[in-house]
Amino acid sequence: MLRHFSSFRRLMYRYLFDQATRSGRCVEAFCGLLALLSVVVIFIESSIGKDTDLSLDEWYVFIGVELFFTLMFTLEYILRVISWPKPARYIFSFWGFIDLATTIPLYVLWLWPEFSVHYYFAWRSMRAIRVLRILKLLRYMPALQSLKQSIVNASHQLIIFFSFIVVVMVASGAMMFGIEGQTNGFTSLGASVYWAIVTVTTVGYGDIVPHTAFGRFLASVLILVGYSVIAIPTGILTAQMSQDLQKKNRLRACLRCHQDEHEPSAHYCKTCGEHLPTLEEK
Repeated sequence: MLRHFSSFRRLMYRYLFDQATRSGRCVEAFCGLLALLSVVVIFIESSIGKDTDLSLDEWYVFIGVELFFTLMFTLEYILRVISWPKPARYIFSFWGFIDLATTIPLYVLWLWPEFSVHYYFAWRSMRAIRVLRILKLLRYMPALQSLKQSIVNASHQLIIFFSFIVVVMVASGAMMFGIEGQTNGFTSLGASVYWAIVTVTTVGYGDIVPHTAFGRFLASVLILVGYSVIAIPTGILTAQMSQDLQKKNRLRACLRCHQDEHEPSAHYCKTCGEHLPTLEEK
């Protein structure tokens, strides 16, 4: 009996947690699709139920759909708890809380009707967070994996740059607070920093605008600085990605003739035809 239960746990673990397999990725995508569909039903139900009067049979349709989603998410949560090697660690993990939150909205409605009348739709909308599980599938896309590694490698330069931007925002907000003052809409230092951020990002909501000549001059400078916010990080990441690609090409040097700079997808040396080692072999 225990042997069959252990085999069942391993099977469920492969389906629910092992995204290295095709079946695992399919199950994860299916769970994310269910969460997305449940949120779509929530928006439809809240919109129709607010603007028009539904008959009792029409409300039964929405209740039946919600019951289906609740049973599916409850079954998945139980299987995840059972199949995880240490169930307590999964239950108290971030995704464990998210999985639990997707199962209890209908139960809350049954147990505490007064609470559910006011917070039912907002509570069920937590299922939208569950769709973020699909982001784990991005690790199997080589290009995005390279982008992630480049961001990690260039994190020091990016931190320095954005720290400089924060200093500029605070200094510009303080200057604008002193120049314009409360009479022109800059009621506090926080509001002035907010204006500086909106100006540097070239959004320009228009809710706060400078009225003095020097204030408009400072705003013009910040708008020009704003273009560097986009250009400089892009240049840093592009240079880092190019450097990482060259490093990978050098790692894939031919063992016979020592020729490097091979394409990432190449299997044989372009000079002597020798089989190229993979990065794992190196």
